[in-house]
Amino acid sequence: MKVLIVDDEEMIRAVLKEYVEFEGGEAMEAADGMEAVKMCREYDFDVVLMDVMMPKLDGFSAVKEIRKFKDVPVIMLSARSEEYDKLFGFELGSDDYVTKPFSPKEVMARIHAVIKRSAKGKTRETSDVYEIEGLKIDFKGRNVFVDGEKAELTPKEYELLFYFVENEGVALTRERLLNKVWGYDFYGDDRTVDTHVKMLRGSLKEYRKFIVTLRGLGYKFDTDN
Repeated sequence: MKVLIVDDEEMIRAVLKEYVEFEGGEAMEAADGMEAVKMCREYDFDVVLMDVMMPKLDGFSAVKEIRKFKDVPVIMLSARSEEYDKLFGFELGSDDYVTKPFSPKEVMARIHAVIKRSAKGKTRETSDVYEIEGLKIDFKGRNVFVDGEKAELTPKEYELLFYFVENEGVALTRERLLNKVWGYDFYGDDRTVDTHVKMLRGSLKEYRKFIVTLRGLGYKFDTDN
């Protein structure tokens, strides 16, 4: 486990580094967003802990830059708990958002969860078929089977389900789903997403349980609930 800790407060970096190393991991530090971007170009990390409010380059801007050249899991750290900030962080592609003050043990638990989800995603990239309980998804053949029976999905339902599975465990806002599944040039609103999620859930029957509604945010494909 290799972690990049990005925060302008030295004490926070020191505490988190101590916990990472205590669990046998390796931690590197950056005091601002610009330094974080540079380090992500030079090294590979399993996860990045990114503070939001920093000098030179804030955390949101740093994540935006890093996403241009590397797809590394990111957990945002912020004293700002407003819903807008969380939504913005998820829109940029962050995997989790922790509000300060936080428990280092909680942060470590979130690190392990994010790394686990990332590992699942990498495994799936090398596989043509995804299976969980009685749900089977054939990515190349664009076929979905529910308890052995082929489900008749619309093209958008296929795309929506595939995107959910590819981002298993990640909180997805309605805006992000619109952008990724329908495209940035789509002229629609949140109701489009909600309507298709409702249709998809109907097609998946009892496995609709895997598509979890996140109140005030969006949805998440979660097979652990």
